Amino acid sequence: MRNNPTEPEKRLWRHLSNGQLEGHKFRRQQVIGWHIADFVCAASKLIVEVDGDTHEEAADRVRDETLAEQGYRTIRVANYDVMSNMDGVLRFIADTLRQAERPHPNPSPEGEGLERVEAQKLLGISLEGSVG
Repeated sequence: MRNNPTEPEKRLWRHLSNGQLEGHKFRRQQVIGWHIADFVCAASKLIVEVDGDTHEEAADRVRDETLAEQGYRTIRVANYDVMSNMDGVLRFIADTLRQAERPHPNPSPEGEGLERVEAQKLLGISLEGSVG
């Protein structure tokens, strides 16, 4: 996969490479411990995974928790969204990067963020399997 990215990964990389997303530098297919992340913004400790239909949520959850222990936050975007709604995907990633740069002014005492349905409506994308 490192040398043969999927079409959605290629398309997203065209928008993330060379600091094109608000100056944030991303690396593609970055090795972190035993894992390979699709895209990583090291400065913000953000991992962006592009998921197809074959991802296993339980395995992804364990993987994301392991990476979170190393200080990384993982967000997931669906292949379909990358192919059909790139603007929404880029807005979602940019918003997540901005949140990483500053603490939320009103953190929820329960540690909860946007509900999945709210995020989908706000950004116009599906967050199936998204971890935040």
